[in-house]
Amino acid sequence: MPVTPAALAHAADLADFVAASPSSYHAAEEVARRLEDAGFTRLNEEAAWPAQPGGRYVVVRDGAAIAWVVPTDAAATTPVHILGAHTDSPGFKLKPKPTTGSRGWLQAGVEVYGGPLLNSWLDRELRLAGRLALADGRVVLADTGALLRLPQLAIHLDRGANDGLTLDKQANTQPVWGLGDPADADLLAELAASAGVDPRDVRGFDAVVADSARGAVFGKDDAFFASGRLDDLASVHAGVVALLAAADPSTGSGTPSTGSGPQSGVIPVLAAFDHEELGSASRSGAAGPFLEDVLERVYEQLGADAADRRRAYAASWHLSSDVGHSVHPNYSQRHDPVVQPLLGSGPILKINANQRYATDAVGAAAWAAWCETSGVASQEFVSNNAVPCGSTIGPITATRLGIRTVDIGIPILSMHSARELAGVSDLHDLSRVAEAFFTA
Repeated sequence: MPVTPAALAHAADLADFVAASPSSYHAAEEVARRLEDAGFTRLNEEAAWPAQPGGRYVVVRDGAAIAWVVPTDAAATTPVHILGAHTDSPGFKLKPKPTTGSRGWLQAGVEVYGGPLLNSWLDRELRLAGRLALADGRVVLADTGALLRLPQLAIHLDRGANDGLTLDKQANTQPVWGLGDPADADLLAELAASAGVDPRDVRGFDAVVADSARGAVFGKDDAFFASGRLDDLASVHAGVVALLAAADPSTGSGTPSTGSGPQSGVIPVLAAFDHEELGSASRSGAAGPFLEDVLERVYEQLGADAADRRRAYAASWHLSSDVGHSVHPNYSQRHDPVVQPLLGSGPILKINANQRYATDAVGAAAWAAWCETSGVASQEFVSNNAVPCGSTIGPITATRLGIRTVDIGIPILSMHSARELAGVSDLHDLSRVAEAFFTA
């Protein structure tokens, strides 16, 4: 299918979004910034929340963000339509006392975060980004830009590298960032300088390494989009685009929908969680209380009691959106022999017999209806029986809240690489289905 101008524009905007989101904390702030610029009100969890019909709100907790629109006709039992995604990606996180080095090199002490493809991080210009907690109680974001690199050992010094490269997670993954004596250098000072703060005021930090290269469209007919952190910023971005369209239909895709934005009979919610790559067990992860906390407060403002809220949940839906595997032309034996989704052929419905994904027959039918409404073709994904299946936030949220959940996403190649590969049309189509879902 030809790539449309709208899909190319969506990819360009995604490139901007990823560039602004090198860490989960930056991603959550970028979600809030975009929504605030469009008229959403940012709420503080420590303050009382307003009850305004037609209101549009966003709240940030650490590296997670939740946003929603209250329809003008919302009642105590109005259901929610939640698009869930995650802001974190596999990679490396800065250790305490991060300034290290030897033999005249300055290096960064990092710890492996999640399950990255280690070799994909070699020989790239990398940035260091995250948040700094200061002595005066403020928390500020920091981003050095291109600063680090993990140089690979030359083939002359490792003649067997092409026969099987093995990287020691401690010895071989400490990037270089300068020359000199570590006793005379301070990597944390570099990070503080990027935020415009005195390093002596830094009392704590959460910082990760991210690829500094910008996302790019390429390939025959502009079919491909390569970028870091597509897992899962592609879904977060699609959710932001869709929520903005649901809040103001005049800015949407033009796709016919069964609702009418903020006057429709559901409360559209974007939930972008942190720490999915670690299992989601944190105060800002899907296994934590963040979404439940927000929903309880939303329904309190609508006059709902516990029974009303449970009635609303019983009529609600959650689309858990994360990337899945496109069939790989060089490793097709690793995929199911029959169900083989292809990059560029539409979003995917993720299915697993052991509930690693939460999709069931009723959810599959609902997904098909939202795809039909938006005019988007869908594919199915299931794992090869001999290859273990990953999981995502879908089963976790379904377990916590009892809301019917469907696991979906887009097919990609190079999952968990420092730079992943998606289809330009799939990225746009995901946002189109999300818009139909939010206004259904």
